[in-house]
Amino acid sequence: MIKIGKHTLTSGVILAPMSGVTDKPFRKVVRNFGAPLLVTEMIASRAMIMHTRQSMQKCDFDHEGGLTSVQLAGCEPDVMADAAKLNQDMGAAIIDINFGCPAKQVVNGYAGSALMRDEKKAAAILKATVEAVQVPVTLKMRMGWDSSSLNAPNLARIAEELGIQMITIHGRTRCQFYSGTADWDFVRSVKEAVKIPVIVNGDIKSHIDAENALKSSGADGVMIGRGAYGKPWIIQQTASYLDEGTEPLEPSLSVKRDTILEHYDDILSYYGVECGMMMARKHIGWYSAGIHNSASLRSQVNQTKDHNEVKRLVNEFFEA
Repeated sequence: MIKIGKHTLTSGVILAPMSGVTDKPFRKVVRNFGAPLLVTEMIASRAMIMHTRQSMQKCDFDHEGGLTSVQLAGCEPDVMADAAKLNQDMGAAIIDINFGCPAKQVVNGYAGSALMRDEKKAAAILKATVEAVQVPVTLKMRMGWDSSSLNAPNLARIAEELGIQMITIHGRTRCQFYSGTADWDFVRSVKEAVKIPVIVNGDIKSHIDAENALKSSGADGVMIGRGAYGKPWIIQQTASYLDEGTEPLEPSLSVKRDTILEHYDDILSYYGVECGMMMARKHIGWYSAGIHNSASLRSQVNQTKDHNEVKRLVNEFFEA
């Protein structure tokens, strides 16, 4: 179990925040399969306090049940503080600060992993955010900007001193983006630098990966990102394996079909039919990957403009 402020997680397996993926419909599916903590997509703090439509949609966690953490990115301490306070007032259980996003549009705005190059500014943001809210504040970052500046252990110590209550480390530098292999061993240096919980992240796509990552890093838990594409059940499966030694069973085709159809309906209801159909395509592709004739299903789903036809195609695919 992991303690984050007054919250105690029943397992140490957490769904990672992923832009364009971990929206409300996807979080609902993962929660239905059993997950102790879900994190929203990254939200720009300035957009949050300006109440832009997109930012308000990303922080929509009303009636989700369970614990939801809101991840914020930004480079202005006062703006980050205001955005954190706003989300606290809206019901966020935890505020997570992003010092790890490698995307150019984020880094060029001196946010995300760019802040690992400026520990003074990073500290100011951490301090302002922690002092602005009563809920726990956590931090997600990378090993450093590049291989010559692996300062995550030092930044972790600073974060702990300023009141951050959990740290997640993606085992890559910003300059690696998602290339190469995540360095789980490096995360051990962060774990040894602080007393607060440390979570290892990067390249964890199965329960075996999770087990190996924990052994290599000595971390308190794991965060699964891309490994959850089309597998919303992986969080609970991994937790059961790590906690009880239960070997995961692949969900039946009928469970997969019902999961896709429910998720599809939620996407259309949340975003509207036209936009929802576009957003659902990637999920249907991920869900069906590895199943016979999945390429044909993806092709047909991507070409149809009838939302009811998509459901017919999915049903037909699984019946076959």
